[in-house]
Amino acid sequence: MYGNGKTANGLAPRTAAARLRELLHQDDHITVCPGVYDGITARIALQAGFDCLYMTGAGTAASRLGMPDLGVVTMNDMATNAAMIASLDRTVPLIADADTGYGGPLMISRTVKSYIAGGVAGLHLEDQVVSKRCGHLLGKEVVDQETFISRIRAAVIAREEMRKDLGDAGDIVLIARTDALQANGFEDALQRLQEAIEAGADVAFLEGPTNVEQCRIVCQKFAPIPVLLNMVPGGVTPTLTGNEAKEAGFKVMIHPGCMSFAVQQSCGEVVSELKKTGAVKTPPGTSPRDFFTLCGLQECIELDKRVGGKAYSSV
Repeated sequence: MYGNGKTANGLAPRTAAARLRELLHQDDHITVCPGVYDGITARIALQAGFDCLYMTGAGTAASRLGMPDLGVVTMNDMATNAAMIASLDRTVPLIADADTGYGGPLMISRTVKSYIAGGVAGLHLEDQVVSKRCGHLLGKEVVDQETFISRIRAAVIAREEMRKDLGDAGDIVLIARTDALQANGFEDALQRLQEAIEAGADVAFLEGPTNVEQCRIVCQKFAPIPVLLNMVPGGVTPTLTGNEAKEAGFKVMIHPGCMSFAVQQSCGEVVSELKKTGAVKTPPGTSPRDFFTLCGLQECIELDKRVGGKAYSSV
């Protein structure tokens, strides 16, 4: 990297947001994102070879606070976690939940700028009230349409300011999410998304469609604008495979609960066995070194060697 921010061939490096935009606009392609919430789950997803990751707000609340997704996490909780995950592999873009933006326009601006500074490729803002809840729980309340659009405008202005200061490095993909379907009906939800796209959002996100026809309609209405599908097992949306979601017209699909639910089940089985027998059966080939290799052990060793160190030569 040269002092002018260019690479040796004279071109600016692709940012995480630029890579995400490329994925979202590939023909006949859907980007499937596993829901991660900490360094371990992110490393597992990266090892599996996913093109894009999604940081779940529910998983962040559960892992950092041990609390349900009821609007208890703060911007600092989310931005810090997102920046850590984004840093693990700068070549793989991260989409992160940003809930309601955590306050009014000034706070939303701060949230967007913090996510950009942390290397996050995309975020979604929603129209629930500040004391929100998981999108697949009942009893959601949403703000009025003008308040929602003011949130999107604040995010767009914050991005413009960062682009002015940082160029392409100040970019982020803005995803407008509406939870109005449950409270106000399908037409109101579509209208909110239309207004959000006109205000500068890049992606439309209808939370909680209850049938495949609603999925098809929202994708058709906004094409060629990318539309995101949130797939939550046991939620209100019918289960679709990646190919089925692509056929419906979606360009990106997030699975926020895939890691959380797997951890709940597998860890529950392990501790039950430990409680019952006083011992744990580990799969063949499992060792501390295997686990640390997942977490970047070899890269750490190589860096130490490059600077002339020998601290980890016998690890």
